[in-house]
Amino acid sequence: MNGNGWRAERVLAGGIAAGLVMTALIGVSGWWLARPDFLPDTGPSWYVWQLPERSTLIMAGVWGLYALHQVGFWALIWYGRRRVGTYTKGLHRVNMWALAFNGVFVLLHFAQTQLWYDALAQDVSIWSSQFSVIILLVWVLLMESDRRGLFFGRTVPTPGGAGVRAWARKYHGYYFAWAAVYTFWYHPMETTSGHLVGFLYMFLILLQGSLFLTRAHVNRWWTVTLELAVLFHGAIVALNSPKQLWFQFGWGFATIFVITQMHGLGLHRWAKWLIGSAYVVSAGVVVSLIGPHKLAELPRVPAAEYAGVFVLAALFALGLRVARRLRPTPVGAGPKAEVSGAVPGMGPAGRG
Repeated sequence: MNGNGWRAERVLAGGIAAGLVMTALIGVSGWWLARPDFLPDTGPSWYVWQLPERSTLIMAGVWGLYALHQVGFWALIWYGRRRVGTYTKGLHRVNMWALAFNGVFVLLHFAQTQLWYDALAQDVSIWSSQFSVIILLVWVLLMESDRRGLFFGRTVPTPGGAGVRAWARKYHGYYFAWAAVYTFWYHPMETTSGHLVGFLYMFLILLQGSLFLTRAHVNRWWTVTLELAVLFHGAIVALNSPKQLWFQFGWGFATIFVITQMHGLGLHRWAKWLIGSAYVVSAGVVVSLIGPHKLAELPRVPAAEYAGVFVLAALFALGLRVARRLRPTPVGAGPKAEVSGAVPGMGPAGRG
């Protein structure tokens, strides 16, 4: 079952390189990509990069490719959880399947953009794509809070307690696979700076998902890098938008790094103070150059994400409570089984 001759860390490095090459190929394709005549931008809910008229045949093809990618990736995760279940330094055979599987669909999406252009954006709202990734980031904050805390290394109570956080760790792979694949197929492989950085981010998320049940998958420096990547994507997209909210996204996500993410890296106290001081000085320089009105933007992203942690935990707690009530009571089980704090179907908290 194992491909232990393939070290996961080396495959991770190779996968990052492949993602950079693929991103460069998308950028170069701008020389020959046949773009449609886009409809006028009508506001924040409008997605510009789509055909002016919907083609049923094209969209059937896009939805078909998305469905094959989505269901196939879920099946690989399910197989790995059921048939492997242990973390190793090398690759399991299912990791090799997942890497090849996702690689094929990356190439198919590239070819599909060149031939048909349209993606899922023709049929679904831009907000569905954006919120799928926002929930993913909030989910990471929730499931990692036992390890690194939520505020300056301190763990705080969340709805449902440790049982809900353990459930979030155990089953996160299925949601993350959906968020990544759905967002990947939402956009055509366009060549704007925002698209290029966004697709590189999706390639890295798909790579991370393919390395489940390996030590590379839980490498804390790598996982924080993935969390921080959204800082650059958000800031670059905002730089190209009329509202110019690059400070809100760039320094907003940096705020979360200083408050939460860096405390899971095992840094010395002096290193944390150095990072925190650099953050404060850089924010102060921006505010002094542009104006104090920028300060109003700073808390928006962290406030939304931290509030999201408690909302998500509450939804999970409610869902698990309903599931316990609906689950048939085993024969011979007494009242203790009904009020137990255990989460149904949970073994040891996993991270796969």
